[in-house]
Amino acid sequence: MTTIAANLQAVRNRIERAAQSAGRDPSAIALIAVSKTWPAACIAEAYACGQGAFGESYAQEALGKIMQLGDLPLAWHFIGPIQSNKTRAIAGHFQWVHSVARAKIAERLNDARPAGLPPLNVCIQVNVSGEAGKSGVQPGEQLALARAIAALPRLKLRGLMAVPEPTPDTRLQRQRFALLRELKDGLGAMGLALDTLSMGMSDDLESAILEGATMVRVGTAIFGQRQKN
Repeated sequence: MTTIAANLQAVRNRIERAAQSAGRDPSAIALIAVSKTWPAACIAEAYACGQGAFGESYAQEALGKIMQLGDLPLAWHFIGPIQSNKTRAIAGHFQWVHSVARAKIAERLNDARPAGLPPLNVCIQVNVSGEAGKSGVQPGEQLALARAIAALPRLKLRGLMAVPEPTPDTRLQRQRFALLRELKDGLGAMGLALDTLSMGMSDDLESAILEGATMVRVGTAIFGQRQKN
């Protein structure tokens, strides 16, 4: 068994155990393999092991891999900060964008989404740990952005995403993930029906699943320590 295959199986086992601890169905939690900085060959290897969804943070790098792997039925998720001059490339080649934090970016993605494709699935990124300089809206700002996105016909608002500050404190991990879940529930109470909580990575996916994650984004635990971009 290759390293990627063994790592993928280990991550799937972690997801299953965490879901069982939470009394949840493991199939309700999607695994996004974060492949940024890793070559197309590694993605193809993961696909051969049954992994179909991949997360990328750098638009130019991702486009090359998307072209190389165009014969495979992969789902591409953009998970990094979005530069205005990359919105056309992202809107045209990804199925999901997890990191929308400004109405202007949402509008540009909407305008650039090709008419022949289904609406682009998007999540709003929330800065749940209050880090200076971290992408994402502040808690309390998500409603205005959610309403703006919901009005855009080429986008489909699916939920919320967070990248909390790393901490080994599982209590704090869960507290931050619980905040994101509560914000999503609050939007639901305002009439915005959302189905996605994109939260949890290699070091904290168990805490995220216990607090309701429906997508976990895992890179290091699958591919190893990240290569320099």
